[in-house]
Amino acid sequence: MPLGLFASLALAACAQSGGGISAVPFAGTPRDAAALKAIPIDPSPTPAPHSGGLIGGLVGGLLGVLNIVGDLTCGLTSGLTCHVIAGTGIAGQPAGTPASQLSGFHPADLQSAYALPSATAGAGQTVGIVVAYDDPNLEADLGVYRKTFGLPPCTTANGCLTIVKAAGVTPNQGWGQEASIDVQMVSAVCPNCKIVLSEAAVPDDVALLAAAKAAVAHGATVVSNSYSMPETSSENDDAYAIGVPFVFGSGDTGAGAQWPSASSHVIAVGGTSLARSADARGWTETVWSGSGGGCSEYVAKPAWQHDAGCANRTANDVAAYADPNPGVAVYDSYLGSKPGWRTYGGTSVAAPIVAGAIALAGNPSAMTDASYIYAHGDALNAITSGHNGSCAGYLCNAESGYSAPAGNGSPHGTAAL
Repeated sequence: MPLGLFASLALAACAQSGGGISAVPFAGTPRDAAALKAIPIDPSPTPAPHSGGLIGGLVGGLLGVLNIVGDLTCGLTSGLTCHVIAGTGIAGQPAGTPASQLSGFHPADLQSAYALPSATAGAGQTVGIVVAYDDPNLEADLGVYRKTFGLPPCTTANGCLTIVKAAGVTPNQGWGQEASIDVQMVSAVCPNCKIVLSEAAVPDDVALLAAAKAAVAHGATVVSNSYSMPETSSENDDAYAIGVPFVFGSGDTGAGAQWPSASSHVIAVGGTSLARSADARGWTETVWSGSGGGCSEYVAKPAWQHDAGCANRTANDVAAYADPNPGVAVYDSYLGSKPGWRTYGGTSVAAPIVAGAIALAGNPSAMTDASYIYAHGDALNAITSGHNGSCAGYLCNAESGYSAPAGNGSPHGTAAL
């Protein structure tokens, strides 16, 4: 089927209204890590995903839209969309399903893959999350997620969770999935962090920027954002010079810079694939083919960035898991079809992972742009294979050192953050 037809069908499908930590035991089936698909191999907590997995990248993302017509994406408003892609794991498992039976990557997987001090760090840090619209089941669903994986409760009553609503906010299932992914991935990476979810009334750049500022006003020390739009000559590079780290997913349609991840005042996050391996790290990691990233058309190159193939700002700066095959386990009961446990991918997963890792580092004053990451790039996991497009060289292909889709690499502990 021509890609244009995929896109048309996908756009039609988008037209919807809106403490202590216990490790999870792992058991699973060995898989071929060389396939560059995110299927965990021994030891893993996940059963084998269903056959017929998604093709990576743009086609995979569009097929994901088709697989869950009407309740998958955030839709498009003035070219702006969030970065939600359905995963290939089992969908619709009920709240009481044991963790050992849930598809997708779990908190212990992510903590292991990125060598994060999740059990001991994060106290005193607050991760802000910016979305449009409201998910009325979000707090209850977060409770299911954290209880299932042995994470301490995070509620509005105990002060861990704050939900800030702009005037006129209404519920929306598409953006509700975005919110569920974000709060649960922050929980997976930084269970000792507080969370501020800031909801804009409409999905446009002005309202979402106002929601980001509201998150900071309510104590966020780092802010995760998982939406993007095409670059335009009117974008304001100083809009996100707000004084705390702003993390943006780079998008899920392959090579190319998007806004706001192209701003020089934010940390742009690309997407990767993960698989278990027998090496010292225990994981292999490659560029996920759907990851955004590339050369900005309008933003000047910051002084701390030195790649020679792009005269302007190059996104990305860092990367983390985003592959929808199988994706990460997420619980969301506010859906039109198959509510419950399911899996998701996209840079909507990668951005809150990186934001949570920054919170674990406890170094927010040094992270108001990506310069600290470039100065400490040797402390990241090198990503040297995979690509997000057909262009030659590092703007589409992972290489030794810096590349646009993978940035300087993925978190390895918190030394580079």
